[in-house]
Amino acid sequence: MESYKEKFIEIYKNNIKREGADKLLEYLESSASDFFTAPASARFHSSHEGGLAEHSINVYEALVGYLNSPRVKDVYGFNYSDESIAIVALLHDLCKINVYKKGFRNVKDEKGAWQRVETYEFDDRLPYGHGEKSVYIITGYMKLTREEAFAIRYHMGYSSTEDARNVSAAFEMFPLAFALSTADSEATYFIEAEKK
Repeated sequence: MESYKEKFIEIYKNNIKREGADKLLEYLESSASDFFTAPASARFHSSHEGGLAEHSINVYEALVGYLNSPRVKDVYGFNYSDESIAIVALLHDLCKINVYKKGFRNVKDEKGAWQRVETYEFDDRLPYGHGEKSVYIITGYMKLTREEAFAIRYHMGYSSTEDARNVSAAFEMFPLAFALSTADSEATYFIEAEKK
């Protein structure tokens, strides 16, 4: 069975050809990045080793499915390149690289006895926000279109602490932001929730 890392790299290389993409992938695979071993969250969705790569693939597949639906294609006229789709979906959470550290916490088991379990603790040494930090990391290697940058920046949608007016404006101006937010929510709350 293909690993999440292998699948991520395959989708990345097949779709992302932009100048600098090779250097960004080198960084993701390097010892300076824990992208392929990091969880996607400390305690919620895909909170296990390799969860970040798994979540990125789930978002990619959800976004492809959403954008290929007849209503989205025919009624709304959303039409994005395979490259843009792969960039925003696979790279939207680069902000989570090197921020989760392994730790322990005590939880009660089904009999009420305390058990020590492994967990992840959030420790961000570059607190630059969420979506904006991902944009910052990506643009250190390759250029993004304005719509790609806004999609990544606002992928948390209304669940972020961002002013709702800004989210609404971004969604209206850049429909890819809405589509990515929808795909991220689907992956988080439905695809990954089933795996708990």
